[in-house]
Amino acid sequence: MERPAPAEGVNPATVDRAYAQQLGLDALIHQQWIPLLHHDESSVPEEPEGVRHIAATASMTRRRLHALHTEHGERIHVHEVSSDELTSLLLEAFGEEIADDAAMALHRANPLASARTVFTRPQAIGLILALVITLVCLIVWPSAALGTLIAAAGIVFLCSTLFKFAVATRGAGSDITSFVSEPEPPAISDDDLPPYTVLVPVYREENIVAQLVHNLGGIDYPQHKLEVFILVEAEDDATRNAVLESNPPAHFHIMTVPDGMPRTKPRACNVGLRFARGEFLVIYDAEDTPEPDQLKKAVAAFRQADSSTVVLQAALNYFNARENMLTRMFTLEYNYWFYYMLPGLDAAGLPIPLGGTSNHFRTSALRELGGWDPHNVTEDADLGIRASALGYRVGVISSTTMEEANTSVPNFIRQRSRWIKGYMQTVLIHARRPAALMKEVGPVAFLSFLLLIGGTPATFLLVLPFMAVTAVAVLFPELIGPLDLPVWLLGLGMVNFFVGSALMVHLTMMGPYRRGTFTMVPWALLNPLYWVLHSIASYKALWQLLTRPHYWEKTAHGLTQETHADAEPAQEATHVS
Repeated sequence: MERPAPAEGVNPATVDRAYAQQLGLDALIHQQWIPLLHHDESSVPEEPEGVRHIAATASMTRRRLHALHTEHGERIHVHEVSSDELTSLLLEAFGEEIADDAAMALHRANPLASARTVFTRPQAIGLILALVITLVCLIVWPSAALGTLIAAAGIVFLCSTLFKFAVATRGAGSDITSFVSEPEPPAISDDDLPPYTVLVPVYREENIVAQLVHNLGGIDYPQHKLEVFILVEAEDDATRNAVLESNPPAHFHIMTVPDGMPRTKPRACNVGLRFARGEFLVIYDAEDTPEPDQLKKAVAAFRQADSSTVVLQAALNYFNARENMLTRMFTLEYNYWFYYMLPGLDAAGLPIPLGGTSNHFRTSALRELGGWDPHNVTEDADLGIRASALGYRVGVISSTTMEEANTSVPNFIRQRSRWIKGYMQTVLIHARRPAALMKEVGPVAFLSFLLLIGGTPATFLLVLPFMAVTAVAVLFPELIGPLDLPVWLLGLGMVNFFVGSALMVHLTMMGPYRRGTFTMVPWALLNPLYWVLHSIASYKALWQLLTRPHYWEKTAHGLTQETHADAEPAQEATHVS
């Protein structure tokens, strides 16, 4: 039995694939080795009999070496490789299995929980029948049918908006003393900190990966307990080379995602999850800059919570908020969502749809949940609802990750249409078994799911029709006359629309109070125009749901002309009542 000797790499062709498959990928990842047929024949021309060659990292223990020697009755010759080299060998040997599991494991384990099937047969039949009945009613009883649709749409719009207002108000109630200063995380010595895995899926991000390495290099966590996996698609040589040229620290690891479909962020994350060795795991986007102590805060929060809390969401904000009107509106929306809406959901014990980044997980629980759904284009929101449905708790932590806000309208439409399409997918998934979901989460949480996940795309779809009806009723009332609609109904519809819009303007104005960026408040008056963009994106989302349900529309990053130094500074904390 020989201790590891450094080797100049190991040729993947020498891997004993048959024996590796027999041992299993997960076991080899855990034990940090892989069997070889032999080493490089040029360096070992005459292979002695009774020798088992393996490639292993320096973490291979003498106990494990002794166990291998006992199992094989052979002398074990170890070729020491780095962690990255071993990962590459495992990816090469198990590439097809890894790609297949990353794409299909959740669907195989629980088809009803996967967005791979867009509409089940009952859902398709029900939707077709509903459309046919609606069309027949509009033809036979046009006035009554149209009046009913207007009334129903008004109720949906107002109820969804009132729900968000009530939840955000509760979130504001938990934040009455400070909007800037946050409590320091409890002091935890480096020796007591657990291993932590960071996943960063990147695709065609060669222009910002150097910034990524710099930003994540500032995380305050012991490097020997931190592994950062930069997940790069197999075809994306430009991003891979850019990461290498940025000279990343030793605890940064480039992981090539085996080629496969769908080519989505959650599929890449599932590959990283397979190799993660941290007790906790967090996902960041390429442009993210988390607060340096965010991981320590997450550890402290997990240790204070019970085992039912399996994921914590940190807040997101934007460093280029003042770049143009769109970035201001984007920032106002996120201020309201992360500083009021999510804390309100958390305080009420309601299901929390996760954001796409800064989600901190118990790694074991994430695996039990089946990882991310690679066919859902808002895999984060889906995972948060799925965790709640299984009795787990999703919480929030008081830490912020700075990102880049969209600076262009076309880029915004692409990103927002994908998010809305994902909400539609998530509604369809959980609508497959509504009675079971209500039993699992309770009637209040079930209603919350309908109003938030279902109500959000429904509200956006209704914005343009409501605006059109209002404009026609005010400017061209003679066109409404032939429809024979009750005046009170049209009035009620307009009141619902105006009240709902006013409530959302008020909620958007609340956002800046958390960080003290009061110069942003007047911009909230433009929220109705911002909703027009959402409405356009929602119709694009609906079309793609029917024609390209699993298409992941890429959001371009690195378009801003501003840097973190340009961010509007938060003011000193004061009392807010």
